Amino acid sequence: MKKANGYFLWVLLLTLAINPILAQTPDVFRVEYMLMPDNSGDVETSRIKLVLNVPIALREKKDYLILGGEYNRYNFEVPDDLFPNSNDLSKFHVVDVNMAYMYKLSDKWRLIGVVTPRWSSNFVEELQQDDFNMNYTVGAYKNIKDVEKPFILVLGISYNGTSPIDVPLPFVYYEKRFHPNWSYVLGAPKSGMKYFTKKGHFFQTELFLDGYYVNIQNNILLPGNNLSTDVSSTALLLTLGYQYKITKDMSVYLIGGHSLFQNGVLRDEERNDIFTLNDEAGLYFRTGFRIGI
Repeated sequence: MKKANGYFLWVLLLTLAINPILAQTPDVFRVEYMLMPDNSGDVETSRIKLVLNVPIALREKKDYLILGGEYNRYNFEVPDDLFPNSNDLSKFHVVDVNMAYMYKLSDKWRLIGVVTPRWSSNFVEELQQDDFNMNYTVGAYKNIKDVEKPFILVLGISYNGTSPIDVPLPFVYYEKRFHPNWSYVLGAPKSGMKYFTKKGHFFQTELFLDGYYVNIQNNILLPGNNLSTDVSSTALLLTLGYQYKITKDMSVYLIGGHSLFQNGVLRDEERNDIFTLNDEAGLYFRTGFRIGI
């Protein structure tokens, strides 16, 4: 695997593992549509996301058990004559089952553990062993609200079953409200700024990574007798977003931006890049509806 591609894949997989912790108000329900239109590589990607989580209060509402799931369907359009069986890459599916426990350590700190069985595949045949992997996350969460400049701090480690680096990886996330209308986010792989209004309008700009890593059930034979067993896509995105709160916990949002880096590739069983599907930057749009806790 090329060194640069390995780095971006590592950061992407870390992002996918820690997203449930980084949400300031976890989603009870979310439906979302994402579109990356055709770029100069004649490739278009779209995604439909569905999220449902059920928080269960324990220990007189000091601790929470959260059970839920997330489904992502990617539609990936490539030219029909690019290689044989290119139609097998038209749809990818990622199914997560989330099991999380939040333990109240003190008035300021909470410990969080997340176990996520995942099935990711193009599902053109019956379920296979390679479709399945496990993700684990352990972190500490501090949320200081009743001060002049509230902040959130998250520290932890994460292990992802599809990561090319087969060891737990550390992560950190810090968000601070430095002005009644402004906050900033510092961290990897997400940073940005947020602007709030008193009427429920909310604006933000973000620099973050998005993408997927999916098993190909029937494999694809490429020129040079190379056999592809997996497909992955990574994009570094700069976006500007708008969100409106319908109620305290219910909101709609619209986000637009541009990728600064993009790399969609086919990989062999050793996870080496063997065929580039798309490495051209392009536009990015995302919209959705969410209900938080």
